[in-house]
Amino acid sequence: MDKRLEFTVDEAGARIDTYVAERCLISRAYAQKLIDQGRVTADGGRVKPGHRLHAGQKVAASIPPPSPTSLVPEDIPLEIIYEDSDILVVNKPAGMLVHPAPGQYTGTLVNAVLARCPDLGGIDGLLRPGIVHRLDKETSGLIVVAKNDTAHASLSRQIKQRSVTKVYVALVTGCLSPETGVIDAPIGRNPSNRKRMAVVSGGREARTRYRVLGYPEGHTLIEATLETGRTHQIRVHLAAIGHPVFGDPVYGKRSPLLGRQFLHAHRLGFQLPSTGQPVEFRSEIPPDLEAALRLVGADRSG
Repeated sequence: MDKRLEFTVDEAGARIDTYVAERCLISRAYAQKLIDQGRVTADGGRVKPGHRLHAGQKVAASIPPPSPTSLVPEDIPLEIIYEDSDILVVNKPAGMLVHPAPGQYTGTLVNAVLARCPDLGGIDGLLRPGIVHRLDKETSGLIVVAKNDTAHASLSRQIKQRSVTKVYVALVTGCLSPETGVIDAPIGRNPSNRKRMAVVSGGREARTRYRVLGYPEGHTLIEATLETGRTHQIRVHLAAIGHPVFGDPVYGKRSPLLGRQFLHAHRLGFQLPSTGQPVEFRSEIPPDLEAALRLVGADRSG
């Protein structure tokens, strides 16, 4: 059965797709789809997504229940750090894709969440979990997943406002100095290899703060905090200043001591969509990274 919502416009000037997205707590793209389907009206009549509203106008939206997707639920074990009716916080293992991609449609975090969550409310009209931020396949650590449109909209808004805390632990090659700093360099597609990212003129704004935790022999253990969330941001930024992430096969070089890059999403903080309560979750580095630290003679003091 459709969920019907009705609103009276307070102020003139907003586009109806933006207005419906904000009021119904759905994405703008989904709002546009509903408008195109005639499920959204203004004063009882059909409109286009770019229609500008005026004060006093009556807007009605009819939102259908979520439909099944072609994604396959899979009973894959997950380490759940936190769960409520709106979100899951998962400690993702290295080697797991966050969502299906060409060439791999199974074995992903999304497949696992579909099987794990019988109370999944769906996102943008489909019975699927909402991914608001990503971790690379070979990066381990904390990721939050939305179960419904309301939670997805809340988390997306927090990320846009840069109020979500995302802190990583990384081992980099060489001795990084100074011991604290900010890497502020735009990131875009590498013009000579479109499958890679790079620091490029005209790229999107990207800022990474770092703090040195210790100096294992010939390496530096750091805590890196994302102020923006660009693809491969930490890996690209550290490589750009001459200290690529240890074991990174794309922006550095592979290591026989570790089968992946040494990068772990260690802390994740945000406001719970249901209550607005600030929360922060932690995940200690996993055994394979601890073993790599020992092998390079890690000194984690400081």
